[in-house]
Amino acid sequence: MKKTLIVALTALFATGAMAAEQQPHWSYNGKEGPEHWAQLDPGYETCALGHAQSPIDISHETRASLPRIAFNYQASPAEVVNNGHTVQVNLANAGGIEIDGKPYRLVQFHFHTPSEEHIAGKGFPMVAHFVHQAADGRLAVVAVLFKEGEKNQALESVFDAMPPKAGEKVELAGSFTPQTVLPQQQGYYAFAGSLTTPPCSEDVQWRVLKQPVELSHEQLAQFQHLYVKNARPIQALNGREVLESDD
Repeated sequence: MKKTLIVALTALFATGAMAAEQQPHWSYNGKEGPEHWAQLDPGYETCALGHAQSPIDISHETRASLPRIAFNYQASPAEVVNNGHTVQVNLANAGGIEIDGKPYRLVQFHFHTPSEEHIAGKGFPMVAHFVHQAADGRLAVVAVLFKEGEKNQALESVFDAMPPKAGEKVELAGSFTPQTVLPQQQGYYAFAGSLTTPPCSEDVQWRVLKQPVELSHEQLAQFQHLYVKNARPIQALNGREVLESDD
């Protein structure tokens, strides 16, 4: 478990050429695409053998009296990185969340297009995954779905700074406040899942916010100019329970 977790965290937080040297190359299509991830490296076998894989289609949820997610985000220095698979925003000291009384520190967030998570069979143009880590190394991911609409002012500095080449990074001029990206209503779906990229490690707490936020067609095009499609296909639920908060 400990070794798998270390591999998972390395995959999550490594960027650029260093990451390429440390890990077998994978992609979202062709011979290195999702259906072949498990064959690329023994450390990726969970991508095929796991029984709690992400993403999922949220379609048979159970209503429950769940506590609100305690968001304790704060402004932080940030760097925008093109890691060869997505655009990722690394945050130095951005606070975190509490889930079931357990604190998790916000480490980074990144984007997938189209959305990896579906709700009742419906996908969205984009999703942001906010990745959090607890003191014991366990992970919790909050997913924020996007629909096309008005320009997303909160993400303007991030989209304008996106490096065009893998391995490049740009420091944002000012601090970034992740709270501004969240929807006004923060009801959510909760389930146990995995990383959606190799090594697909499980035991990840997932919270998918129900209310999507908007971004403009131009902003979506900015990202898709770099990554036309970087989403893992929907995975089997395998009997997992998906809970929906009342709010």
